Amino acid sequence: MSLLPSTINHHPSSLPRIIAIIPAAGKGKRFGGITPKQFLKINGKEILAYTLEVFQKAKRIDEIIVAASREEFPRIIKLQKKYKLTKLTIIVEGGKERQDSVYNALIMADLNKNDLVIVHDAARPLLSQKVLGEAIRCAEKNGNALVCLQAKDTLLKKTKTEHTYLNRSQIYYIQTPQIFRYNQLLSAFEKAKKEKFVGTDESMLVERSGKKINLSEGSPLNFKITTKDDFEMLKRILK
Repeated sequence: MSLLPSTINHHPSSLPRIIAIIPAAGKGKRFGGITPKQFLKINGKEILAYTLEVFQKAKRIDEIIVAASREEFPRIIKLQKKYKLTKLTIIVEGGKERQDSVYNALIMADLNKNDLVIVHDAARPLLSQKVLGEAIRCAEKNGNALVCLQAKDTLLKKTKTEHTYLNRSQIYYIQTPQIFRYNQLLSAFEKAKKEKFVGTDESMLVERSGKKINLSEGSPLNFKITTKDDFEMLKRILK
């Protein structure tokens, strides 16, 4: 773990504290290349820096915790200093799975049970303040918020023997941020750990623990950099 200098302005006690956890330990195997995709540069700035600046600028965010591989700690510390990311206070070592990385960050957070935890992908840099703000309001009202985008295209499910057209009005693409009450998320992680269950995201763990998941509207611009085509699209948008 690395503790970084910061100047945190806490909200009045009537408001919950809100921290953002950014899992950034991924190697980007689907993307390929030597440099993990979150550290690739566009206009001289790393993708991770664009992502972190979203939360740095958001007034409601109190603190940012990044989970990363230990060899990347120096690089993240440089980003913190270069871009004056004063809300980035802790870097923790990531784990084998995304779930392990988020859990490592979660247990380092200094939070009360009703404070809010935001988990957001490191390689999803175009999150707007509008989408983030609406998700926070949803979570404050309902206990959690899952940012999603309703499917617009015609969807086809293919098996070896048949094709089935799906009702797109019932299909949503899950994005991040995903926001939860601290006690709700921690309890879901501990249940999954005890039962050796690995989910693809936090909402799966929380839903599995018996909690209703509340949807908040996402954006087509809030896409994740997974392939080289995604990277090229991001370059064109940021030109």
